[in-house]
Amino acid sequence: MKFVLCSVLATSALVACGPSGRSDQGLDDATLGDDAQPAGPGSGSGTPRECNKMDIVFVVDDSGSMSEEQNNLASNFPMFANVLTNYTTSTGEHIDFRVALTTTGKNVTYTIDLLGTPLTMTEHGPDGAFQNNCGVATRWLDTASPNLGQTLGCRANVGTGGASLEMPLLMTKHALAERIADGTNAGFLRDDAMLAVVMLTDEDDGSSTHGASTADPIMMSATSGSYPTDFNPADAVQFLDTLKGHRSRWAAGVIAGDGDCTSSFGSAANAARLKQFVTLANGNGTTQAVFSSICEGDLTNGLTKALDLFQAACTDVIF
Repeated sequence: MKFVLCSVLATSALVACGPSGRSDQGLDDATLGDDAQPAGPGSGSGTPRECNKMDIVFVVDDSGSMSEEQNNLASNFPMFANVLTNYTTSTGEHIDFRVALTTTGKNVTYTIDLLGTPLTMTEHGPDGAFQNNCGVATRWLDTASPNLGQTLGCRANVGTGGASLEMPLLMTKHALAERIADGTNAGFLRDDAMLAVVMLTDEDDGSSTHGASTADPIMMSATSGSYPTDFNPADAVQFLDTLKGHRSRWAAGVIAGDGDCTSSFGSAANAARLKQFVTLANGNGTTQAVFSSICEGDLTNGLTKALDLFQAACTDVIF
């Protein structure tokens, strides 16, 4: 089957068209068998098919160095919205999509050993809660949302006052598990939709389950700046596998530092843990994740690569 998608670049007349399918990447019936599962639990039929629903989550860094990146993301969202609106399946059916946005930060308390004197700091973040601002009360936008590009662009500007400890992997989990369970993001996920996640940050992931309160703070060394990162790339992949029941039912695009690099956005740190997440996600012979450098100075290419990947992933989903 062919899932038609052309990502129209916002800044030029260039059109980028993604691959039409992935049947040569290990998801054919002969490779899988009737009930084989390449990863994760679940009871897929073993026969890949084209999806017609997609749940998309953006996890955006809102620390102090991210204003240029957020502005660039906002300027690209009209293109993103246009592509989503014009998604069609091989039968000509428009795809049923939902788009939500949260940040990389959570409420966190950390203590720095400053020359033998403990200094305790507290920062705040949405902890995975989807944005419900910009004149739209719902926590996600969909095919019926008016002014989709404008509202997405508004929500992209999450500000630069968020937690300085960026945790895109853990906040993906919190958005899709903890905030679903407590009702904040309830109703967003659909069993029969492919899940697509875009992570955007100029730092590496530092996901830690500690620091939710002063009773369990993150203990940080003033000399090394290190603290316990106990939610790892493998944990994130396993979470998404378990959440969706099959590796083919989710995909991810990561836009972060490819090495320590500098662009018109400023500097970015090498995102080693996020690169490991991409490698692990692609570990079963299919391409479920893609990495793009934030230091290109324009997010158009990174977003286009993510959209093209989501297109390819959507052609071969085992439900």
